Amino acid sequence: MTARSPGVRTTAERAPRTGATPRPVTARPELRLVAGEDQARPRRPLPAAPNRRAPFVLLVVALLVGTTLGLLVLNTAIAVDSLKATALRSANAQRSQEVQRLQQQVVTAGTPEQVARDAARAGLVPAGRPGFLVIGPDGRSTLRGAPEPAARPSAPLKAAPSTAAPAKAAPSKAAPPTAPTAAAGAH
Repeated sequence: MTARSPGVRTTAERAPRTGATPRPVTARPELRLVAGEDQARPRRPLPAAPNRRAPFVLLVVALLVGTTLGLLVLNTAIAVDSLKATALRSANAQRSQEVQRLQQQVVTAGTPEQVARDAARAGLVPAGRPGFLVIGPDGRSTLRGAPEPAARPSAPLKAAPSTAAPAKAAPSKAAPPTAPTAAAGAH
């Protein structure tokens, strides 16, 4: 029928296995490609092949767009939070400076010199020598020391409160006469 090519072996031409029983060999027909009508015409691409790629391409594009939009939203949120944090740090620094200023005012106002100046402006005078009442075990009281009434303030001290604060001048004038009266009643 057909001529065999010299490089092709058939099952009959194979070398026998060592130690195996020989099998009966049947000749196989040789198959070859014959040019027919289909090979004469040029092949056109199948229309289904491009359609199979379209969903994959759309999926990849959708993933890229989704990832880009997600990163944009995340970056915007981080920037807004950063601005808020900066504003809060600035407000915190201002509050800290205000607290330090107020603490300094408290320290300055608590010094003995400042307390004496504020008392003089309010019309207060230093107290005289005090007297002490000692109550004994039987209930009797004895006076120890010689109490002295406070000295009357000089004219310049009274003039300062009336010019500085007229509303404070009225209560400070009423307070000194009451204190010596109470001390005089104790004699």
